[in-house]
Amino acid sequence: MAFLLSQRRPFVADHFHAEPYFLEARHGHNWMVEAAVLLEDEAQESVFARALDAWVAALDYTVLNEQPRLRHRNPTTELLAQWACEDLAAAGLEVAWVKVREKANYWALCRPA
Repeated sequence: MAFLLSQRRPFVADHFHAEPYFLEARHGHNWMVEAAVLLEDEAQESVFARALDAWVAALDYTVLNEQPRLRHRNPTTELLAQWACEDLAAAGLEVAWVKVREKANYWALCRPA
C-alpha cells in the first residue's frame, strides 16, 4: 500500500529582483519548503529526507541570484518550488507536490506535470 508523506525544512537565503518590471534591493527571508511524496514503504522515508536535506543545503545561507540554475532568472518562489519538485523527482521520488513559502502569506505550490 502506498502512502503520502510530507516533510518540511526551513532555510535562510537572500535574493534581489533586477527585472525591468520589478526592481527590489537584496534582502533575505526565512524560507520554508514542504514536499509530499508517494511512498511504497517506510524504507523510502530516508531517501526522501536525504533528497530534501540536500536541496535545502544547496540553498541555505546563499544568495539565490548566484545559484547556477537561477542565474539570469528572477529568483521567485515559483521557480524555487519548481526546482525542488524537479530535484526530488530526479532522486527517484514520486512527487505529489512541493510548496515553498517566502513569507507567512506568500507561497507557491508546484505539482509535476
